[in-house]
Amino acid sequence: MSPGTGMNPAELRASISLSGIFGLRMLGMFVILPVFAIYAEHIKGGDNLTLVGVALGAYGLTQAILQIPFGWLSDRYGRKPVIYWGLAVFAFGSFVAAAADNIYIIILGRVLQGAGAISAAVIAMLADLTRDEHRTKAMAMIGMTIGATFALSLVASPWLNRVIGVPGIFALTGVLALLAIVVVYAVIPDVPEQAAPRASRVNPGFAQVLREPQLARLNFGILALHAVLMAQFIVVPLALRDTGLALDHHWQVYLAVMLGSFVLMLPAILIAERRGHAKLVFVGAIGLLLLGQLTMPWLLGGSGQIIAFLLIFFTAFNVLEASLPSLVSKFAPPGARGTAIGIYSSVQFLGTFLGAVSGGFLYQHFGARGVFVFDALLLAVWLLLAFGMKAPGLVLTRVYTIPALDGEQARALAERLEAQPGVREVQLAAGGRTAYLKVDATGFDEQLVLRLIAEEI
Repeated sequence: MSPGTGMNPAELRASISLSGIFGLRMLGMFVILPVFAIYAEHIKGGDNLTLVGVALGAYGLTQAILQIPFGWLSDRYGRKPVIYWGLAVFAFGSFVAAAADNIYIIILGRVLQGAGAISAAVIAMLADLTRDEHRTKAMAMIGMTIGATFALSLVASPWLNRVIGVPGIFALTGVLALLAIVVVYAVIPDVPEQAAPRASRVNPGFAQVLREPQLARLNFGILALHAVLMAQFIVVPLALRDTGLALDHHWQVYLAVMLGSFVLMLPAILIAERRGHAKLVFVGAIGLLLLGQLTMPWLLGGSGQIIAFLLIFFTAFNVLEASLPSLVSKFAPPGARGTAIGIYSSVQFLGTFLGAVSGGFLYQHFGARGVFVFDALLLAVWLLLAFGMKAPGLVLTRVYTIPALDGEQARALAERLEAQPGVREVQLAAGGRTAYLKVDATGFDEQLVLRLIAEEI
């Protein structure tokens, strides 16, 4: 019995709901980017751009530290409890930042915001609730939500700044986090019992997941991608202001850029998924980012040139942001998806911290070109690593009805099924009446599996 060709209603509901929760988390990082560097000039300690970078990046530092333990906890105690806790902590940090009157208290609030490190649990839950053949689309929804969140943040942030100010923006993100807890409870389905691996294979440990070569390449990539993103937003708001464009009108630039980048990213995603060119699209997007960084120092003279750079940047960024989580879930060892995604998310937010702090320091001491040289070096290393990446194979989910088995019989059948050509992972539902197999599109012999199941009848 094979799965249908499209997402089922439960997969679609989970994808939409979890994408929204993930988008809220990124809103906490994105919404202050267009206005914070300029706002900080008017508060105590805000004239130091290095501290401004720390305030922007502190969110990422605690996210980086806590993603791995939160991913580990979600593997053992469930996704939803971890998500509830993380959203509550994020809300508390938002309210601390809203009440701050100096850069140091804002840094404290950002640290607390980042302590709600639920990204790994959210991505792992989405992977649990979707079949492999639809996971790229589900992860692409997260990527597009991040892009939409970014676009909304950039468009709405100058307006929100005028209406409620930066403290009000912080408070708003706190209220939205509390509302998100209700959404998680009422809307998002629980992970079904069969999502937990039932095969005899021992779950890989943290060290094994950390050393896996394909995952290591992807982890460096997400670090570089978010470091470059954060460093940009030390430079870009000030560069747009220096062209004579008032802060209240920056949203027009960002809206045009984000709409254009969405249109340009969709063909690349479809080519990667439907035509099997995932690696080509992936490497090409990194190369496009690098090209933009190498040319940007000469494009700071006018708003038109900055818009062209931002269109190149966000087209490539959106493609990579959609592709990376899907690749991590595919390369993750069976039984350690939460751990693998925890490492990935931790490194992602470490990149956020590194980029914001480095961008502030380099801009203060070396100007915009120092920031772009830093970005280009990171992307050049990533490009070299990406050339050695294994092209991901197409993985499908196959579902079979089996007779009721006791624990010993179920373990024996799982071992025999795992040994068949092309079988990557075996999961048995509670009661032993259904077998879920993750298999390679090529190399899988379904007749062998059917004969093994028939022997149990």
